[in-house]
Formats: sequence, C-alpha cells, structure tokens
Amino acid sequence: MFVPLTAVPRDYAWGSHTAIAEVLGSQPSGGPEAELWLGAHPGAPTRIVDAAALGGAQDLKAWIEQDPAAALGGLQGLPFLLKVLAADHPLSLQAHPDLARAAAGFADENERGIPLDAPFRNYKDALHKPELIVALRDGFQALCGFRELGATDALLSALAATAADEAGRAAIESLRARVAAPGGLSDVVGWLLGDAPADVIAAVVAAAAGPADAAPDRWVAERTLVATLAEEYPGDAGIVVATLLNLVTLRAGEALYLPAGNIHAYLRGIGIELMAASDNVLRGGLTPKHVDVPELLSVLEFEPRPVPWLPSVNVGAGLDLFVPDVRDFELLRAEVTTETTISGAEFELPGPGIVIVTSGEVTIAGATSSTTLARGEYAYVTPDEATLRFSGAGTLFLATTQP
Repeated sequence: MFVPLTAVPRDYAWGSHTAIAEVLGSQPSGGPEAELWLGAHPGAPTRIVDAAALGGAQDLKAWIEQDPAAALGGLQGLPFLLKVLAADHPLSLQAHPDLARAAAGFADENERGIPLDAPFRNYKDALHKPELIVALRDGFQALCGFRELGATDALLSALAATAADEAGRAAIESLRARVAAPGGLSDVVGWLLGDAPADVIAAVVAAAAGPADAAPDRWVAERTLVATLAEEYPGDAGIVVATLLNLVTLRAGEALYLPAGNIHAYLRGIGIELMAASDNVLRGGLTPKHVDVPELLSVLEFEPRPVPWLPSVNVGAGLDLFVPDVRDFELLRAEVTTETTISGAEFELPGPGIVIVTSGEVTIAGATSSTTLARGEYAYVTPDEATLRFSGAGTLFLATTQP
C-alpha cells in the first residue's frame, strides 16, 4: 500500500525562506522553513491525505497504533524519521547519545520528575539518534567531529600569527598549548564551555577577521566561519570550539554520517536527512537553548577522526544506497530515466518506507499496488509491497529499515 502524506515545514529561525519550496515546487510560506518532518515522531507525526481510507487515522502515528501489522509488518515501531532540512543560518553545536546513555538519562530525568516538555530537559525519549545527511545542492556546509590535532595546531598557529595584539596572541597560544597538553580536547572543550574565557573568544574572533597575509590560504574557510559565527552568536564559546572541528562542504549527492558522540553542526544548505526516531539533542553552544556541559562531555567522542563521509553503494541501474552502521535505517536515492526503466532496476524493500520525489515524476510499482508521485510529493510504503520497480523520469529518496 502507498499512503499519500502531507506536512508543513517547521519554522525554526535558522531555516531558509526559499530552499525547501524551491526543491519541492511549493509556495514559500514567507517565513523560515527549516525542516519537513516525514515520520511518526510524536513531536510532529506526518498527516495522512485520505484519513477515511485508513479508518479515520489522521496521521502516521495514529495509523501505526491502529493497524501496526499492516503499517510495520513485524516491527514494534517506525525506527526512523526522514527530513528535508534547509539552513540559512548555523544550527547549534550538538551531539547525540548512544542507546545505553539515552535509556539511563531518560529514566533518571523521569525519576526526578522533570516534565517531558521542560526546556532544560536533556532526554525526551530512551533512544539514540544517529543520523545521515545527503546534500541536495552543491555547497552544503557542516562541522563534523574533531579535526586531526596537527591540523588544528596549524590553524591556531595561523590565527596567533594574525592576532590583533600581543595579548590576543598570548590568549591564542594558551589555547594552542591546552589542545596539545595531556587531556587535550576533553579538557579544552570543558574549559571553553564551562569557564567561557572571554579573552580567548575575543582573540580568536579578532585574529580571524584580521589581515590574512601571514595565514595559509588553506584556512580561509575556517576564518570566514569564525567571522560568521561571531556575528550570529557574539561572545559564544562555541565559536572557539568550532575551530577544533572538521569543516566540510558537500557537493550534491555527497553524504555524511553522524553516529552517537560525534559533535557537529549544520551551517548552511539543503539536504535529505535521515535519523533514528529520537529527539535527544545535547547542545554545546551557538544556541539560546539549554546547554548541559557535563552531560554533553559525557557523550562526546573526543578521538580526532577524518570527515565522516558515507559513500553510497550501487544496487542497480540508477539506484544508490546509503547504509550506516545501525539497523534503524538506510536511504535509497533513485535517479530514474528511460534507460533505468528499460533495464528494470528493482529494489527489495526490507521494511516500511517513506518516499519523496525531489524532481520530475516517478511511478513506483510494488507487489500489491502502485503510485505516481510528482516533484514535492511523498508517501508511506507498507512492507508488503516487497519488490519496488521505478519508471518515469525523476529523482526520489526512499527511507527504510535495514534487512
């Protein structure tokens, strides 16, 4: 069964006013449109177009509760949430817990009687929240994980060389020494977010804005980012934390995977985001929202790592599959053309799915029915559709579980 869905983008302040509308061919609301949620998350379950056809269920959450066998097959719940995300301004620095930490934190806050909607609550559920993002356009920019220490030392050295004065140079050199000391990144991040050393923040911002003559060209993007963050969040220690992280710009079709403990922030651009169906976010700056530094430090992975690219695997003509290291979800991107239609490319649906078409018009035929979706349309796919075949001309993304 293919169940047509409808949703309204979330109007978070960092969202783009035009990008989601441009991709989906819809009319802009006039305000920020940050995220289009497609799933059964209780915070914003996606509405069903024809409720009468499904026994009166108004949204996916209600229908899954009403008829779990048809909607989910043998699953206990829909384990993923699909989003279209569009940022014109940086999101907060953040990380997500693993399953054990989420369960413990959720139980602890429940025991302490903290309301689920309290703004200072860390854990809204007992689930982890790994996520992947695939850029829909060139230029999607993100911070993701701690940069290799030698490169971070080189960046801080370049900033110290362009410091506004001797005091600024000394402040940056003190930061540089702390990064290189035993305890390194863990101690530095705790110090930055806990003590909020104003002189260090000011020195880094001033150096990034200063003359670039003494700084290698390789740090232009990082210096520009510091200036942007300082304008958005003046005096925020997250500006300095950002200088310790991998900064990456994605081209259309490239993907990142952010597992538990990876500190990250999406900065600008539009993409398809897929995650476990959780709302557990531990923030570390660049936000007016609640920041719990000790809890964030307890979940962060401080080991420097390369940019967490997630390459796709070709599974058929025009079919590329992004498979992370968790069983909750995988993401299929299908580029449907006359050639792929003739070749008869197929995809074996391992569980329930949600499909969205981002360009053209695509017909999807399953074991029991078929549907045609145009750009900007999306639908829920029940597991009994089994083998999916695509025809027409367009691009779609299909979120589903892993086998």
